[in-house]
Amino acid sequence: MYIPNDFKITDESVAYEMMKEHSFATLFSQHDGMPCATHLPLIVNEKYLYGHFARPNPQWKDIENQTVLAVFHGPHCYISPSWYETNKAVPTWNYVTVHVYGEVKLLEDENELMESFHDMVLNYEAPDSTYSLQDAGAEYLAGMSKGVQGFKIKISKIEGKAKLSQNHSIKRQELVINQLEQIPRTDEQEISALMKANLKK
Repeated sequence: MYIPNDFKITDESVAYEMMKEHSFATLFSQHDGMPCATHLPLIVNEKYLYGHFARPNPQWKDIENQTVLAVFHGPHCYISPSWYETNKAVPTWNYVTVHVYGEVKLLEDENELMESFHDMVLNYEAPDSTYSLQDAGAEYLAGMSKGVQGFKIKISKIEGKAKLSQNHSIKRQELVINQLEQIPRTDEQEISALMKANLKK
C-alpha cells in the first residue's frame, strides 16, 4: 500500500484496534491464477486472523500456504474544498485502512473450528444478548460446520494508513472538522473524531 509518511500508522496497537472495530474485511488471494476476493468477518488476535469460508466458495481450495492480503476498511468520507479558506484546491477523501499479510492454514481440527465460531459470536453479540451458540445444539452445529471451511492467517506484516488531512494546515484541518461534525453520518463523525484526536497529539 502506498503510504506517505504523514499518513502512516506507526503504533501497531492503533492498527489492531481499528481491525477489531472494523472487522468485516476483504480477503484477497490467488485462485486458478487470478486474483480472488471474499468479504467476511475476521477475528483478530496478536498472531492470527481467524475466519471461515462457505464450502461452495472455491477460494479456499487452493489458498493454504499462500501469502494473502486482508484489507480492513475503516471510516472514510469525501472532503470538499468548499470547506477550506479558499476554493483554489481540489476535493479529496479521508480514510483509515489496515492491510494485513500472512500465510493461510486451513482448520482441520473440529475443536479449533468450534472455538473460532464461539469467539465470533462473543465478539458480535451484544453483552446483554440472550443468545449463546450452544443454544443451537451440538448436532445442529456439527451439521452446520460441514458447510464451512475454517482457516487462520499467521500475521507476517501489518500496514496502517490514516489519511486525515495531516498534509494541510491546522487551520484548514479545523475547518474540515467543523464541517464534518455537522454531517449526521457515522463515517463523517468518526473521521472528525479521529482528526480531532490527531490534532491533540
